[in-house]
Amino acid sequence: MRHNERAATAPWIRTRLRTAPGAATALAVLVLVTAFLAAAFPRAVDAYESKGLRHDILTADAGRSTLEVARPQPGLELPQAQRDAEVRGPELARIGAGLLKTLPAPLHADTSSVAYGVRTTKPAVANEPWLPRPEAVPPQFSYVAQSGLKEHATLASGAWPTTPREVTSDSREVQGAVTEETAAELKVKVGATIELLTAAQDPITVTITGIVAPRDPRGSYWSADPLLRTPSLVPDPTSPFPVHFWTGTVLLAEDAGPALLSTAAEPVLFWRIPPDPAGLTGPDAARLTSVIASLESGPGLLKVREVAGGTAMVATGLGHIVEANTRMRDAISPVIAVAALGIGSVAAVVLLMTGALIAARRRSELALMRSRGGSLRGIGGRLLAETAVTVLPASALGLLLAVLAVGEGRWWPGALAAAGVGLLVCVALPVRTTLQHIRPTLHGAREDMVSARPSRRRTVAELTLLVLAVGAVTALRRRGTSAEGGTDLLVSAAPVLVALIAALVLVRLYPLPLRLAARPMARLRGAIGFLSLARAGRSSAGGALPLLALLLALATAAFGGSVIAGIGDARDDAALASVGADARVSGASERATLPDALVRTVSDLDGVRNAAPIRVEYGVALPEAVAGDGGTDAGGDGDGAGSDRAGTGTGTGTGSAVGSGGDDVRAAALVGVDPASYAELARSTGLPAFPAAPLKATGASASLPEGTKSESGPERVLPAIASPAVAARLGKEPQAVDTLSGNFKVQVVGTASRVASVSTTNFLIVNSAALEQKAPTTLLLTGAPDPGKLHAAVEAGGKEYAVQLRSEERARYVNTPMQAGAERIYLAAVAAGAGYALLAVLLSLLQTAPERRTLLARLRTMGLTTGQGRRLLAFEATPQALLAAGGGLFTGWATIALLSPGVDLVPLALAGVAGSDTSPVVLRTDLWSLGLPAAGVVALAAAVAGVQAWWASRRGSITELRAGDSR
Repeated sequence: MRHNERAATAPWIRTRLRTAPGAATALAVLVLVTAFLAAAFPRAVDAYESKGLRHDILTADAGRSTLEVARPQPGLELPQAQRDAEVRGPELARIGAGLLKTLPAPLHADTSSVAYGVRTTKPAVANEPWLPRPEAVPPQFSYVAQSGLKEHATLASGAWPTTPREVTSDSREVQGAVTEETAAELKVKVGATIELLTAAQDPITVTITGIVAPRDPRGSYWSADPLLRTPSLVPDPTSPFPVHFWTGTVLLAEDAGPALLSTAAEPVLFWRIPPDPAGLTGPDAARLTSVIASLESGPGLLKVREVAGGTAMVATGLGHIVEANTRMRDAISPVIAVAALGIGSVAAVVLLMTGALIAARRRSELALMRSRGGSLRGIGGRLLAETAVTVLPASALGLLLAVLAVGEGRWWPGALAAAGVGLLVCVALPVRTTLQHIRPTLHGAREDMVSARPSRRRTVAELTLLVLAVGAVTALRRRGTSAEGGTDLLVSAAPVLVALIAALVLVRLYPLPLRLAARPMARLRGAIGFLSLARAGRSSAGGALPLLALLLALATAAFGGSVIAGIGDARDDAALASVGADARVSGASERATLPDALVRTVSDLDGVRNAAPIRVEYGVALPEAVAGDGGTDAGGDGDGAGSDRAGTGTGTGTGSAVGSGGDDVRAAALVGVDPASYAELARSTGLPAFPAAPLKATGASASLPEGTKSESGPERVLPAIASPAVAARLGKEPQAVDTLSGNFKVQVVGTASRVASVSTTNFLIVNSAALEQKAPTTLLLTGAPDPGKLHAAVEAGGKEYAVQLRSEERARYVNTPMQAGAERIYLAAVAAGAGYALLAVLLSLLQTAPERRTLLARLRTMGLTTGQGRRLLAFEATPQALLAAGGGLFTGWATIALLSPGVDLVPLALAGVAGSDTSPVVLRTDLWSLGLPAAGVVALAAAVAGVQAWWASRRGSITELRAGDSR
């Protein structure tokens, strides 16, 4: 009998899933997507940090990344045979193998590029007459007997250097080779001989038997010491005059090291160990820094000396590379944490809203179970079981998809994140439902804000949260957003705090203006306006939870969009600062001038809107600082107007304040411009407005007549626009300057903070027509000339002229793996924020969808038309959507204003690009990122309301208003 009873009872979970498969599927899909995002985030962070660390090590100069263990030559007190044996290949190879075993994890060696041998540290002069002497100074050579030459080079001509007989300290003949670049620059041929003197001044004859070509010129074997591959023309440090000489390296046979022991070139034994970053991960950076420090001066060095000798030393720049990578990661992490915490909070709120929607739809069912004796534990347990059946597999599948999508990264952070999503959903629905049914409720009670005002407990809880959030924001504002030593959770939680404050305040305040607006609407003849405002003022769709989700999503999307826009703006500004315009034509050297024919040809190219020739002369010596003069006033009339005319002047500061900054300025760049064309250039490129009028001097300062120099001389006074520091040094009176463009006096008539195409921040801008030497050194172009035609026109003028395009300079700012990964995360954050915002709107409207359909059905029985019904729902949804959009605009703006003082976008935008402008890039509000998501919320709310009205019009009133229905 019991068996029959059990067979007749349908399982609860299976029944529920069959009854509402759509709701279960929708919940599973939402959990799947959220778990995927939650699990993919830490894996993506690990992935870009790991790739960034490997990229930095691989792309760094081999001379910095390679570990070099070196020790002096064997002591002279040792027998000669022992000294010779210690510098031969077998002994060096044995020590090298031992050193590889002593490397502590996570440091691993690239064994294919390990090199060892003997090298000289003091270059030796080569007096062979056939060697080139550019400035009558003989070249100097270093000598190295290094392992692996045949594996890392190909023989271009001749034969490999060998040791026909055993080489000892007494040997006076050895064989060597040079690279193709060394042979070409130093005129070395196969069969040539070079003498290397011993300490006793006896010659060792080095015969060049071959010329080799490196297999991988940029590999560590050849790049750890660039002179192995490429000779260099270096200045003579002992000469009082600027003379240069060639220096290069001769590659001896591998076992020829003992011959170097007899020289005075200070030979040392070395082992070069390039790192293999393939197995490194982002979290290994801290351990790697500690390991390198230990090898350089710690317990690791003691182990190295046990193998290589008591005088061995370890030298490497790998620690600095890892530290630079860590600094970039620490600069990026707080920015990423803002996106992570913001999107995580939005996802959590949306999941809670989903649970609230399910609980609201099943409230009557569960109230009936409760009224018939169902216990809270039993109801909660059944809800937990049926939720877990769909949620846990969805969370596991989301984790699996995250692992497949992001193949690199630690597994446990993603697993914890996915488990947290599943746990939140499994717990939220039973707990919320249980709290709603602690007491059995009557069927059909109203739930709007008029009949169910917030309780005192809720008011106290909201006030407590509000006070805590305001206190946190106040503390954050006073303390600042720059966190040292890692990510600050208080800084990262800024969007959450601001959104929480806005949600708690707005949800209490927004019914008041709606009710006030409903009073005049009640006097009108139509009922649509009054009904929509009255319902919007007490609708449960405007609760704190949906509003909080919308504000969080909009604030995070605005912050992420502003970060992405700021990165692009920073790169555009850096490219403009480097080039000065859309294109730039200049000489190979600073003093090279452009011929008039070239200037005319380039200016007449199609696509060139404006051409501004300028003359730049660097290193112009400035006179002594003027004591007690308010330099930055610098106006020609003495009232500081010149500073205002410059657009970026420093105002009317006092002489003491500014003069102290000008005391350190010894030299400046003299920039001669055509005022009209340069002012047009400044307007076209977005530079500060350039005051052309003050430079159009008259009277004694008039421009020189064409072909005339009679009026030139040191007494000429030229008006000048100066940088603030130069203006502070020169003061307001005319000051004499001596330049290659002529000798004259300058009088500062205005200040400017920057000038196109000039790298220094200290400059003087004058009218080029007033200079004795007017030939331009640079031609700045605006417009969109064809790059091919521009390059061809400049090349036709001579090889000494070069073209630099702003677009090409902008392309230099390519992303490193860390920068690209951070940008992808922010793009995903913006997309996820927009998606969750739209989902929050849908959930808030779906929660009241049955009530809306019933309302329309009732009103249609009273004569409401279909068009009026659509307008009613649209007008009802519009105030709440506008509330969310307005609150989102405020929250996004407040978040950016709160975090911008501590957010520097340089690590994301410009780090890793040599020569780029690394001045701080402050986060600015991006109007598109702020306004588009908010407008999308309003448009979606209106669209959903219209679809609801259309769907309700297709269903008859009989279907909605069934007999006995309590709605």
